[in-house]
Amino acid sequence: MLRRMNDLEDFAIRASDGFIGFVKDFYFDDEAWVVRYLVVDTGTWLSSRKVLISPIAIGLPNWAAKILPVSISKEQVKNSPGIDTEKPVSRQHEARYFGYYGYLPYWGGDGLWGGGAYPNLMLPSYAGFDSTPHPEQSEAEKAFVDAAYVQAEEARHHDDDPHLRSAKAVIGYYIQATDGDIGHVQDLLFDEETWAIRYLIVKTSNWWLGHQVLIAPQWIQDVSWADATVSVNLTRQAVKDAPPYDPALQLNRRREAGLHEHYGRPGYWEAEAKRDAALSP
Repeated sequence: MLRRMNDLEDFAIRASDGFIGFVKDFYFDDEAWVVRYLVVDTGTWLSSRKVLISPIAIGLPNWAAKILPVSISKEQVKNSPGIDTEKPVSRQHEARYFGYYGYLPYWGGDGLWGGGAYPNLMLPSYAGFDSTPHPEQSEAEKAFVDAAYVQAEEARHHDDDPHLRSAKAVIGYYIQATDGDIGHVQDLLFDEETWAIRYLIVKTSNWWLGHQVLIAPQWIQDVSWADATVSVNLTRQAVKDAPPYDPALQLNRRREAGLHEHYGRPGYWEAEAKRDAALSP
């Protein structure tokens, strides 16, 4: 099911031994358009420190109670590597973060998350992706191997450009069609299972009586982060003739297919099904 990202703001994060804090923002990958981290304000118990929580750790959400359970403890969060959420997060920081929690790196494959589509595949204990130590390997040996891996990843990605963006910062970006402005980003729709961003919700403002339309990341031609502008390879008339987005109606696959057919673009589900089939043994 697709969810509006703004609806998750202020959801409580519940660890295995208590509450950690509340969701304040999201970092998404500007290449794959997948949410990689939730930015969580820990409040008074950790001096209002902001920490990153990966969807890898998130269990089944309680949408009614606005709670996201996670498979980590408060002590783990307290001792996690410090990251300044006001600055760009580098791949070096991510390698340190993943090494600390023992996660497999999501950038290590052709899927949305490593070699697959779902974040929980990156857990060390997941069947088929098991990276737990052999029984004869001591804790000291495991720690040494983990530290060596983190150091190698940091060195390998030392010169990488930051690729994570704040979802909150993107809200309000202007959408530029091939022949003029369309409107601005009002929210993002993401898949609650894969955490992939499927659509930008665009409010057309004064151009078309404030209608809401959907733009898929695959239709984006360019993003000027400095100018807060998203350029899409669509005309204004094509957008105006497209099925409008109604937040009161569930966006099911039939409605998605109709939207993609209108633009003459393949559905993301088709490409992902082919990719998953190619990756399966």
